[in-house]
This record gives sequence, structure tokens and C-alpha cells, in this order.
Amino acid sequence: MTSVYIVDDSAVARAHLKHILESDPEIRIAGEACSGEEAVEFVRTSRPDVITMDISMPRMDGHEATSRIMETNPVPIVIVSANYNKDQVGQSFRAMEAGALAIVEKPSGIGHADYERSAGELIKTVKLMSEVRVVRRWRKTRPLPLAPREPLRETRNIKAVLIGASTGGPPVLQTVLAGFHTGFPAPILVVQHITNGFIEGMLEWLGAAISLPVALAKDGERALAGHVYFAPDDHHMGIDASGRLCLSAGAPENGIRPSVSHLFRSAIESYGGEVVAVLLTGMGRDGADEMKKIRDLGGVTIIQDKESSVVYGMPGEAARLGGAAYVLTPERIPSKIEGVVRWREKA
Repeated sequence: MTSVYIVDDSAVARAHLKHILESDPEIRIAGEACSGEEAVEFVRTSRPDVITMDISMPRMDGHEATSRIMETNPVPIVIVSANYNKDQVGQSFRAMEAGALAIVEKPSGIGHADYERSAGELIKTVKLMSEVRVVRRWRKTRPLPLAPREPLRETRNIKAVLIGASTGGPPVLQTVLAGFHTGFPAPILVVQHITNGFIEGMLEWLGAAISLPVALAKDGERALAGHVYFAPDDHHMGIDASGRLCLSAGAPENGIRPSVSHLFRSAIESYGGEVVAVLLTGMGRDGADEMKKIRDLGGVTIIQDKESSVVYGMPGEAARLGGAAYVLTPERIPSKIEGVVRWREKA
């Protein structure tokens, strides 16, 4: 039985979330709060399996409440936000920096055409996140400086860098992408599993923290060196031999679209082993088999280490298969990549 604590300043919203969550016989409601302060106080003495956290609340908002809970009495937190509200989306990703595990849209009202899908997504996410072991998180005081490029005896002609991430991925992607220097000589293609409607807000949040240009991929667009491209909602992303991005609404792979496996396989077909493949924190095994193939072809393969991963599913499966050449913390990943990629200018 999963115990859920609901935090939202709207009594109507709390009642709606309670109705949805209690429709699952494996969920019970541990309590409700109408403010961030109330939630912080509740977890001092009680520990629900998971908290659903509203973002926009008076006095102490969801970001601040998440920060305080993760610093003192860490509990798995799912942000429940309106994806059409830019301010809420930005604050939601700041809450993920502070330790929230996932973000889902506020479910539609009963009778709405999207009710069943959005309610099902909330229930699924809450149950999955309740199983994640969380640790105490300390508030960031200042950004980390860029690491120097790693000197290596041998560099490679890398055509693209491929990154896959899922649960816990956004703040790790922020750390990794912020570590790349301007002028990086290959395109960076990213698949992040995230609830539909939030990818554009995530890119806006990332863009404020990294020096490389970041954008949603467009079908047929040429992938430029030193640019970061993300797969859009409900579309697989690949790249062809001419360096053009290819979007597809094909069947989900590993239960999801966009799929990391699709991206990795596309790059194998176009470039063989002339790629860097990275798997970051995330549930499941998306991309693990293809990472092994990339390593077998001579490509550079990197996974996030277990200690820093919120969920060691995707990187752990790649490690089990023998697909990981390097196991690194997020802070060390960009310098390792820059160390193996042949720079056009003098490094």
C-alpha cells in the first residue's frame, strides 16, 4: 500500500487529486496540506511514501517546500503542475534541482476528454516514485566552474554525442550540459523521458544555465556542431548519415516515445562507432542494448555512476550488459567527452 500526502493550496484541487488517487486500491491518503509550511512540518514527525506537491502557493511555494523537505527529512516528491503556466513550469524544474523526482500535469476534470490519460499518468508516477530511495540534498550555493578538457593521447572523429535520461534526469542534464565549452565540435542529441507538455519549459530552464544553444529537434533539420537538440513530445528522434535530424511517430519502444534505443540505433546505422553514447539516471532499460552495440563498434560509452543516480535502472542495465566503457559522476562526464572528441581549433 502506497501512502500519499497531498499538498495544494486549493481545496478543490486537493479533493480532485484525492478522488483520483483513492480510485487505485493500492493507494491510501496519508493526509493533506494547504501550504508548504504545513508539509514541511508534517514530515518532521510522519513519513509518507510519496508527496504530491503543488508549485504555486502563497508564502512558501512548492520549490521552497521541496528544498526544505529534501534538506531535512527527504521523501519522494512528485510535482503536480499546470503545464500551460510558464512560471509554474520554471519553478517546477527548480524544485527538481532541489530533489523532486518527477513532474506531472494537473489532471483534467472528470468528464474532460483527457481525464483518463492524465489521471492514469498521475497514479502511475506516484506509485513508481514511491519506490525510489531518496537521500538528503543540500542547497546549491554557487555554480560549479567548467572543468578543463581531459588530455588524452588519442582523440576521435566523433560525429555526434547521444544522451538518454529518464527519472531524475533534468537536473543531471543541467550539470552535464553546463560543463561543455563553447565551440564543441559535434551536435548533442538528447532524449529525456518526461510528461508531455513540459519539454519546452525544461528547455527554457536549461537554456538559462548552459552556454550551448538548446532547442527542440525539427524533422529534416541539419544538426549543427555545438548545438543541443531534444526529442519533442511523442516523437522518436534519429539522425541520418548526412547529419539531418529525423523525427518519427512510430510505435513506442521499451514502452515509451521518444525512445533512447531509437536514437542510439539510428546513430549506429548512420555513423557506426563514431559516436559518444551516454546513459543517465532513469528507470527501465531504454538504450542499454544499443549502448552495448555502440561499444562493440568502437564507440565511446559512458554511464552515470550508481551513487549519484536517482534510479540506476538504465545505466545499471548497460553496465550489466558490458556496454559501459566509463562510469562517471555527472560533473566528470562533459570533460571526459571533450577529452575524446577531436577539436577543430587548437585545444
